[in-house]
Amino acid sequence: MGGGQGPTGPRPSPHITLSNLMMRRFLIPAGAILLLFLAWLVPAAGMLNPYIVQILMYVGINMILTLSLNLVNGYMGEFSVGHAGFMGIGAYASSILTVAVLPRAWDPWLFPVVLVAGGLAAAVAGLVVAFPSFRTRGDYLAIVTLAFNMIVKSVLENLDIVGGPRGYLGMPRLTSLFWVAAWVLITLYLCRNLVYSNFGRGLMAIREDEVAANLTSVNTRRLKIYAFLISAFFAGVAGGLFAHLLQFINPRSFSILKSTDMLVMVYLGGVGSLMGSLLGATIFTVLLEVLRPLGLWRWVLGPLMLVVLMIFRPRGIMGLREARWLAPGIFGGGGQGPTAHLQSFPKPHPPTP
Repeated sequence: MGGGQGPTGPRPSPHITLSNLMMRRFLIPAGAILLLFLAWLVPAAGMLNPYIVQILMYVGINMILTLSLNLVNGYMGEFSVGHAGFMGIGAYASSILTVAVLPRAWDPWLFPVVLVAGGLAAAVAGLVVAFPSFRTRGDYLAIVTLAFNMIVKSVLENLDIVGGPRGYLGMPRLTSLFWVAAWVLITLYLCRNLVYSNFGRGLMAIREDEVAANLTSVNTRRLKIYAFLISAFFAGVAGGLFAHLLQFINPRSFSILKSTDMLVMVYLGGVGSLMGSLLGATIFTVLLEVLRPLGLWRWVLGPLMLVVLMIFRPRGIMGLREARWLAPGIFGGGGQGPTAHLQSFPKPHPPTP
């Protein structure tokens, strides 16, 4: 597939090969199926220590949270700091369903439905954040989302029906490594398709210049609503997985400290990068476990890492770059993010007089 000659020199050659197509059409789905099979087999066969399996589940839950938050903070360019509020709403909504609404015998079979219900409850709450975002950005939106997080925590602490400050318990342990892996793949697949669609290009236009995006017929209001709803939905799903893993939740689990941890994972891995979200969640979760002997001092690490990242590497490890296997196959990805293929074309020469 040669490049040929274009008006400004050699025409760029798209890096489409049979091996690339085979990998995208067969190897990646096969890898996803293999991952799900191993996620079911490893705990069932006792191949790993239960403690390691639990850490892997925490990593997966944090991946879902980081991917969902990166959609707003990374691709849309907003600065939301209240993501733990959505997680808490999803955790409580799904827990109420399995404890007080559904018969206990139905819980294992309806667990995916319960998680979706928790995600929808969080998405409805996302409207509360989406509408103020029409007029606020940056620091002001951070204040709005911070207030939202504090409101959610305060409401949960004062609702006796869900245990108030004592917390809520009685949920069956329905979260397994298989379900965590399945939801990580679902979240990654949907976020990847959204990012590399007209929707994703609209989000990145908002990130670069919202006024210019409006002038180029991008419906910024609608995109903001969709982005906040999708982000809140997956945070609610992660909350449901978290609640049915610990079998106990309380409002302190979804405080501003939890939102700070999510921010650290997003900015550690890299804004505007799906692979960065996966890396950030993995590195941060494992690092906290390694530092567990430090006790409460390990929680100082999260805010401190956020400060250091904002000073020395504000875009993170994979900031605005993407792994080749996640990038579109039209131009081979190149590992440079959604618009990297545009850089493959030579710039036109200025017209000669």
